[in-house]
Amino acid sequence: MQRRTFINRSSSAALALALAPNFFIQEETEYSILELMGKQDIELYGKDINLRKEAHDAFLEMKKAAYKDGIDLKIVSSFRSYDRQEAIFERKFLKYTDDDGMDPIDAINKIIEYSTIPGTSRHHWGTDIDVVDGYRKVDGDVLVPHKYEGDGPYVDFKNWMDENSETYGFFLVYTNEPKRRGFKYEPWHYSYAPLSIPMLEQFRSKNIASILIREDFYGAENFTMGFLKSYIQNNILDINRNLL
Repeated sequence: MQRRTFINRSSSAALALALAPNFFIQEETEYSILELMGKQDIELYGKDINLRKEAHDAFLEMKKAAYKDGIDLKIVSSFRSYDRQEAIFERKFLKYTDDDGMDPIDAINKIIEYSTIPGTSRHHWGTDIDVVDGYRKVDGDVLVPHKYEGDGPYVDFKNWMDENSETYGFFLVYTNEPKRRGFKYEPWHYSYAPLSIPMLEQFRSKNIASILIREDFYGAENFTMGFLKSYIQNNILDINRNLL
């Protein structure tokens, strides 16, 4: 299993390197395409955490630090298998096309505002989390941007993460940069960079479009090579530059 670690894992060294992903030490390890696409079982750690060991340990360190500042980091979603992502995609596709009468292409474009095509989710890797402040009692969907800004219930959480998450290796994936394309701003989605950076490097080296064009799930029959190549460029690669 590949590891990128901070040169020094002590808290003080981690803080010094918080803004410098290039300082990660690299080791050569191969991730299979099945693993990268969520089609292979991986070893996960922690009740209600479900991350790879190094990401799990770093999250617990971050969680302890947040507790001291009155924030309870609660994971809403972490590892997600291909089958789980397929179920999410198909449910949305059928709702938009059958229930709402949308054109299939329009339905797919709506889905990929926030949800990935099965096999391309960063949640397949065991490195990424959707996280909120468990101390806040919030009605309805917690993963909506307006709850993280203004007078929203997760403003303190977002401020704390802005100041501290990178110290522990967790970087916001889908930023609110005005020129960024692809998935919309997700102030809850963080990635453990020491592992996810090399995984993305290997993922992007595969001919993913040629694999996806052969997948068989509701909506996939509408994919074209042009659409898939654009999706990979915009949705998979147009992210926080520190994660590339």
